[in-house]
Amino acid sequence: MSTKPMPSNELKPRLDHRFSVAPMIDVTDRHYRYLARLLSQHALLYTEMITTGAILNGDQDYLLSYTDQEHPLALQLGGSNVGQLAQCARIGESYGYDEINLNVGCPSDKVQNNMIGACLMGHPKLVTECMQAMIEAVTIPVTIKHRIGIDDIDNYDVLAEFVEQVSGSGCDTFIVHARNAILKGLSPKQNREIPPLQYDKVYRLKADFPDLEIIINGGINNLADCHQHLTQVDGVMLGRAANHNSALLTQVDQQFFGCNLPMPERHQAALTYFAYMQQQHEKGTSLHHMSGHIMGLFQGIPGARALRRHISDNIHGSNANIQVMYDALTLIQTVPTPITETTNQQ
Repeated sequence: MSTKPMPSNELKPRLDHRFSVAPMIDVTDRHYRYLARLLSQHALLYTEMITTGAILNGDQDYLLSYTDQEHPLALQLGGSNVGQLAQCARIGESYGYDEINLNVGCPSDKVQNNMIGACLMGHPKLVTECMQAMIEAVTIPVTIKHRIGIDDIDNYDVLAEFVEQVSGSGCDTFIVHARNAILKGLSPKQNREIPPLQYDKVYRLKADFPDLEIIINGGINNLADCHQHLTQVDGVMLGRAANHNSALLTQVDQQFFGCNLPMPERHQAALTYFAYMQQQHEKGTSLHHMSGHIMGLFQGIPGARALRRHISDNIHGSNANIQVMYDALTLIQTVPTPITETTNQQ
């Protein structure tokens, strides 16, 4: 569990955003992040979006605690009340997070009704005030994650005006999901798939705002595409691909951060994660809640489908124990080798 260091008055430099894993609701919990950190020491990790209301009215330790191995780690906040966001940013800093990020990209009806997420793109003045308040409240970096537009507003000039206005808050890192958010008529899942990707608009932002750090997100499925994007922008953020095929994270340190150490071996990562699962289970966390994160680790090699089926069929019962995970691992029909992107999906 994290400690609560006293914040320093000295402003902290911004983090390395060359490669990061996107905040994903019901995915990037502390257990996923523990596994991800076994696979990459340098990828920047984000929490799930946590609303200001949950932090101010709920169990802060449950919501905000994490293992120290997860650093570098950013806390993503959802909210639109200036004072509450500033207060939650300070709380996040007190928990030792390395960055605070504001969600201006989530399109779900639930968050819209509370003026959270992508709907805030229609209120750039309010977003600017929120960002400025958070920046003034903490010494760690404060960043924003947003879409390229909302609904039928599909205009680069509007996007550029939004970025220009928000940058006046002092924010210099913009993580841009290269799709519009359709606020009515599409589910969050559909919003990740149906609105067309427009990477060119994100590239143009970097060209027009060279002093800002521009990170691209949306529909990036492999590391080769990451390298291509990095010729145009400052960083890449992977979402679902880093969950469905989490083993690609084993190559990140070598390919993006110049690490010369051997790539992590996924069998060993699995065994370490199983030991962690048992420790957490003894503290009251269900094995089922943690087991799903292992599903993408062996994507693309013989036995991966059998592993997933065995876990799904056996981890739910009240008598399930950690042996289910070890038994599933024996179904992987390969010698322990690092992942490569040349494997085929199974």
